[in-house]
Amino acid sequence: MAPDSKPSYRTMQARPNAESLIKPGELVDLVEVTPLTLADRRIYNQLLENAWDDIDKPVVHTIPKSLLRGSHNSNDRVGESVERLMSSIVRVAVKWDGEPAVERVQLLGGNIEHTRADGMLHYEIPARLRKIIGNSTIFARLQRDVMFALSSKYALTLYEMVQKRGNLKHRSEEQFTLDQLRGVLGVPRGKLMEWANLNNRAIKPAVAEVSALSDYIVQMEPVKTGRRVTGVKLRWWRKDGQGEAERARAMAFSSVGRRARAEGRTEPVVDPVEKPRARPARLDRQGPALATETYETARLRFPGYDIYHVESEWRTWSAGKDAVRDPDKAFLAFFRSFAEGQPL
Repeated sequence: MAPDSKPSYRTMQARPNAESLIKPGELVDLVEVTPLTLADRRIYNQLLENAWDDIDKPVVHTIPKSLLRGSHNSNDRVGESVERLMSSIVRVAVKWDGEPAVERVQLLGGNIEHTRADGMLHYEIPARLRKIIGNSTIFARLQRDVMFALSSKYALTLYEMVQKRGNLKHRSEEQFTLDQLRGVLGVPRGKLMEWANLNNRAIKPAVAEVSALSDYIVQMEPVKTGRRVTGVKLRWWRKDGQGEAERARAMAFSSVGRRARAEGRTEPVVDPVEKPRARPARLDRQGPALATETYETARLRFPGYDIYHVESEWRTWSAGKDAVRDPDKAFLAFFRSFAEGQPL
């Protein structure tokens, strides 16, 4: 993610890895003119990731349909999602001649789907969207396990919003009008118009899930004009070590139990005994684990860099070398050389 200082590089330079994928910031805070489902958004994120190396080029991308089906055996849902993505028009905030503007684009271009169950999907990214992505300088890094664990479209959208903003050095809150928030969350037109309905059916469940399963604690506070709620203030802050341990435990629960736990309901949830508990994603990377404080230090010392990309570069560079006594200091020293462009 890029902070609020001048970015060091474009979004296209960020790389997905085994644990996470990249989503341009312009495609996070977009407004859906045609509402999408949770499955649609997940599939679209996968299509973006699959096309990433050539996403700004006029080429046809290919992906097996089996990768898009998730836990469903049928290809019907994939085809329906693809058709909704093709027909979906979104409003994207852009700069035009130096002025703030709104650009309306389609999310997905023409495609060919093999009819057999083990077939492929061949698809194109629309030209105007390719240009937006190519010029992007801010992005969200989405953890795969979290993306597939979140159980509602509103929770996934909020997660993407927070991941886009999490590395901002001098900001930890942002205010939205209710209309802006409905638009970004993808609330269907004419639905959840009353604050109580929007809060109880969309905001509260999404905040609870994202706070339980992501790297951040999230709050949404109502903003009033007189006695009427007219907006929402979004706040976020990164979890400490205890919070990370709780997140790892939450990820080990079944999807039903996970959501009940996140929402604070009283239904009993069975802790999985047979399976080992999940660990925070960063502990699963090859090589020594880094402390939470090391990531925070890196963000403060080197604003504008994708922390996890640099970490991946460090682990690749250090593979096969003698083990270091203090991996946290070694990583920060590598980061300094990386940022200064010095030979390593």
